Amino acid sequence: MAARLLEEPARLVCWFTKGTTATVELPGQENPQLVRDMAGGLIGLIHPHGQVDAESTVREFVRATRLFAAAMAKRGHVGGAAELTRPVLVKQLWVTGHAHESMIRRMLVSFDQDTQALRPEVRELVGGRAYNQKRRRDSKPLLPYDETVWSRLQEVCRTEIQEAWSQFRQARAAAEKGRDPYQHGWSYENLCWWMVRHGPETAVSLGQRVGWTPTMTYFRMGRGAAAQRACTALFPSPSVVIAYQLLFGAYTGIVPDGIADLGVEDLQWAGDAAMLVNYLKGRTTEESVTLSPRAVRLVERWLEHSAVSRRFAAQTETAELWLRHEYTRVGVWWTGPSRHEAIHGWVRRAGLKGTDGKPLRIHRHSIRTSFESHRDRKHWFGSARGRIDPNHSPRVEDDHYLTAATPAQKDTLEAIVEQAQGDLLRKALPPTVLSDGDLAELADNLPDLVSRLGLDDAAIAELVGGQRDVFVAACADPLAGLHGPKGKPCPARPWVCLLCPLSLFAPRHAANLLRMKAFFARQWQQMPAAQFMAVFGPYAHRIEQILTSYDPAELARLTTVITDTDDEIPLHPEERTA
Repeated sequence: MAARLLEEPARLVCWFTKGTTATVELPGQENPQLVRDMAGGLIGLIHPHGQVDAESTVREFVRATRLFAAAMAKRGHVGGAAELTRPVLVKQLWVTGHAHESMIRRMLVSFDQDTQALRPEVRELVGGRAYNQKRRRDSKPLLPYDETVWSRLQEVCRTEIQEAWSQFRQARAAAEKGRDPYQHGWSYENLCWWMVRHGPETAVSLGQRVGWTPTMTYFRMGRGAAAQRACTALFPSPSVVIAYQLLFGAYTGIVPDGIADLGVEDLQWAGDAAMLVNYLKGRTTEESVTLSPRAVRLVERWLEHSAVSRRFAAQTETAELWLRHEYTRVGVWWTGPSRHEAIHGWVRRAGLKGTDGKPLRIHRHSIRTSFESHRDRKHWFGSARGRIDPNHSPRVEDDHYLTAATPAQKDTLEAIVEQAQGDLLRKALPPTVLSDGDLAELADNLPDLVSRLGLDDAAIAELVGGQRDVFVAACADPLAGLHGPKGKPCPARPWVCLLCPLSLFAPRHAANLLRMKAFFARQWQQMPAAQFMAVFGPYAHRIEQILTSYDPAELARLTTVITDTDDEIPLHPEERTA
């Protein structure tokens, strides 16, 4: 026994593997029975029963016990660990720091293993996930790779996978043509034939089967280049698996530990073309994701690529998804995450460079960050888990992924936000309806309007003369780019001008405004109400506002000359109502 609990006073006597001993007094002022039960659990954690093997660590456990016992006394708990209740324990663990919560849980679990004294609900609680997760003080969101590096990384992965796949198919085809190499020679086809039936081999291991020394083997086979070529083609190497894992992460955004621990049975088909992947996320529990079509194709290729390997690995190894073989270690199969050294070597061989010109540092969590960042710049839809998990709300995901941007990207985002805010302000302005007199004296009578629209004398002259008319209004700047590419004529449909902040409505536009109103009425007759309101509702409301500024008598006169047909409006064929 490496520790003993003594009484009068209550204390722990410990013996450590370094040959030292320590006596640590236990607090006895509050909840003495709880303190003794916790100390009994601590004894089960001290070497050789557990990993605690230093006096300082024991003293920290005792300190956690003292604070825990005092806090439970304030919450009204009297008695030992067997009397602990789940509600009170939950309240205390929530407000305990990560380190002490972990110690308390470990001591209670150890105590219960010896005595089976905890209540079932308390046993389940202390054996579950900690409430206070450990976080690095200097932890910062990982920056996503920029567009160039992100595209280059995926291109390199796809190239290596395609080359390895091509070699695999050639080796399988060669095996169909081969024969026993011990009888018909050491050609590439014969070596492939042998390895498809007997597993991976090196030239030396092939020679050992018939009692050849390495020297004799090299004399008969050469330096073994053909054997190495056949083996690496048929049995994917760690380098090839790195490319598969990185590209799979880039396609799916699954956390690195979830990718590394995937098994074949974690892949579930949902129909003919959809695949569901179940994986474990370290800081939560089991999660699942439906793969995109290109991710499904990648998984299908990998399963076929590794099919020969799965014939010869052990059953526990074949159940893992990322099975690989290293030529220099025949018969040794690897699964799980790729080693950091192997990834660094892969980067150097591939010639991948970062934005600083140095070899790219592959951080597999950055791949997930880049996936989220680049996906959400295309279309933001947030996470469905945000409905039940505040850690996945759009705001939290935005803070973790969208805010991790380069300075140039931040400037672009700010410019977009400023432009959107300006659009909102302009849309809130009332329609600009002018009389003929207002148009003629635009610069003198309405200087604020001229300033807001940025009109010069030439533009004012064109507005007055009608050269800038666009059916229902006159446009202050048809090349402004509000609804299309800047510097090119505006492609907006005629009704869009009703809400455009650059539109000016003059008396000469009254007839076309009435024609547009009639067009809305025809659309209302043939479209469902919800669809009409979604497509034309804002414009129909706006046109009523504009027409209230016109002379009712003039509008009544114009109504008699309007034919109420689509021929009076510039429409595309699919926009016509007849």
